[in-house]
Amino acid sequence: MIGFYFFLLFDWLVMKIPRTIRKKLFFALASLAHKLAGKRNRIIQANLNFAFGDALNLNEKKEIESYCYQNLALNLLQVMENKRNTTEDLAKQVTFENREMVDLYLSQNRPLIFISAHHGNWEIGAASLAALITPITSIYKGLDNDAFNPYLLEARSRHRLNLIEKNGAIKHLARALKNNQCVSLLIDQSSNAKSGIKVNFFNHPTYHTSAAAQLSRKYNAPIIGLYIYTEDEENYVIRFVEPIEVEGDDEQSILNATQRQVDDLEKVIRAHPKFWFWCHKRWKSEFNEIYTG
Repeated sequence: MIGFYFFLLFDWLVMKIPRTIRKKLFFALASLAHKLAGKRNRIIQANLNFAFGDALNLNEKKEIESYCYQNLALNLLQVMENKRNTTEDLAKQVTFENREMVDLYLSQNRPLIFISAHHGNWEIGAASLAALITPITSIYKGLDNDAFNPYLLEARSRHRLNLIEKNGAIKHLARALKNNQCVSLLIDQSSNAKSGIKVNFFNHPTYHTSAAAQLSRKYNAPIIGLYIYTEDEENYVIRFVEPIEVEGDDEQSILNATQRQVDDLEKVIRAHPKFWFWCHKRWKSEFNEIYTG
């Protein structure tokens, strides 16, 4: 609890200074974290080597490693800013590409399943989608330190984002879709044989969640991927990709729809590798040996 009070003091002080200075401060903290995180750096390099092999040189991989920490710092800063900003503030920072196809579905009162990843500033992505496009029901996983959870929930739920606990989340997502509402899922974290199906991801057989495809089939809800980009960490573009619909009632249709999601994700990561969350053990269920030694 004492740590949380120190965080609240830090939060209050940080939000008193101009954003340009805030960003420099957070980048400095990210640089320090990078220097101290030897184990996490090895995970990043293991993932990059496994995904890209020699397609990226050592300097490129080191630059991506360094930016992982900067990106995490930007997301933490965004949480703090989301606790205070308005819909108008978000509208000034964010533009959308291919929004017209989303608006068309919404005009038809269709439920939608938005999928995304820990790619770029996912905190501003979720807030902007809910605030500027449509209310969203999304999954929330509490932090290990319970003292921080009310703060995080308040920051994330201010902008028409309805958060539900991860345990038992599917029934809440299903209820929302049944009522022609929209939901969102982050689909890039590690999975296993119990909760996923095998697809091809960076040329490796990889377990991946099929939740989006299963829900899409049951509730006739198109799946729309969205990914966040920035050139200056000040202005952001949210790009919607082509919708995916499950074409049949068989398991092959589920697999095909899930593979399409993974293909879109991989295409985004290959084009902008520094924005992805390389510091988690994405392949721990299938190739855990790459993280040992």
